[in-house]
Amino acid sequence: MNNFEYQNPTKIIFGRDSEAKVGAETAKFSKKVLLHFGGASARKKGLLDRIKASLSSAGVEWTELGGVRPNPVLSLVNSGIELCRKEKIGFILAVGGGSVIDSAKAIAVGVPYSGDVWDFYTGKAVPASALPLGTVLTIPAAGSESSSGSVITNEAGLLKRALNHDLLYPRFSILNPVLAFTLPKNQRAYGVADIMAHLMERYFTNVPAVEFTDRLIEATLKTVISAAPRIFSDEPDYDAWADVMWAGTIAHNNLLDTGRIGDWASHDIEHELSGIYDIPHGAGLAIIFPSWMRYTLSHDPARFAQFAARVWHVEPYFFDTNRVAEEGIQRLSKFWSSLGLPSRLADLGIGPENLSLMADKCTSGDTKTVGHFVELRKSDIEKIYNAAL
Repeated sequence: MNNFEYQNPTKIIFGRDSEAKVGAETAKFSKKVLLHFGGASARKKGLLDRIKASLSSAGVEWTELGGVRPNPVLSLVNSGIELCRKEKIGFILAVGGGSVIDSAKAIAVGVPYSGDVWDFYTGKAVPASALPLGTVLTIPAAGSESSSGSVITNEAGLLKRALNHDLLYPRFSILNPVLAFTLPKNQRAYGVADIMAHLMERYFTNVPAVEFTDRLIEATLKTVISAAPRIFSDEPDYDAWADVMWAGTIAHNNLLDTGRIGDWASHDIEHELSGIYDIPHGAGLAIIFPSWMRYTLSHDPARFAQFAARVWHVEPYFFDTNRVAEEGIQRLSKFWSSLGLPSRLADLGIGPENLSLMADKCTSGDTKTVGHFVELRKSDIEKIYNAAL
């Protein structure tokens, strides 16, 4: 196990009707906020009205900025930065899923910065300050409600890039599983894939003697696998939703990174897919992750076999570790397919025409590698894409 320092400053407020506390929590930071959200669903369900009532009762004024879409874009971030400066906003409140929260984080670091906020996402600059922000989570998936990360797409060049910095941790996040009850079934499936991918990115590591966090990741995966089918029931299952929502937060709040180095190649590879084709992130991960697994299996068959045995209950076969490992990958793919997730690029109408371009963008013209478990070059990534066709 590696040395580590761990601190997560996000206050989690979990449970039924917890959004009623948003006004009192927000007022601790500012009396003038940007209310940032996505489409019409939060308005139709009355959630925005309840949040506004809570803000108003706490003496908090708000300025609205909606329109965040899946794979949030830089142009709306820039609009939010300008609006915050104009209105002298002191706090950002994100109401929605990971896309809304990621957009809010980008706005938060962009407001005090004199340059282009995209500089942070390309590594040209490092944030020195940011507006504080809070969240009301409606989609368990990305884990952005308690993470230091943000992912934004720049429409110029269709570049989807990530920023990670401690300034991006929300000050508080409100998690009410009831708010997810009316999610469309495809969004439920995308969320499950995203949560599981966050766990598996951490699981596949070269760091030895990480048994404790191995077990934590395995337990979280098994909880999601058990609960996921129940969130598709026509009768809302609060306990299943609560398990999935809390697992989504734990999966990406860096607790499970402690003492180990995760991989993250599958996320980088998928970002190029959703950057060009604007597909749901969870759908892309459901296609890419099994392809990445098969490509890298030979690097450490024992770890893949452990994943298969402990998470998917594959019978250990000591004379053929690869067979056990491959069965685990197959069971993962079958599970995702049972939720309605795609398993091939062709399922989303994606052919071979941009595979080389995406591999080139992923590796900055083959000048860098992606991934830590196995360092992948452009040619490797092309093979992973091709295997996923």
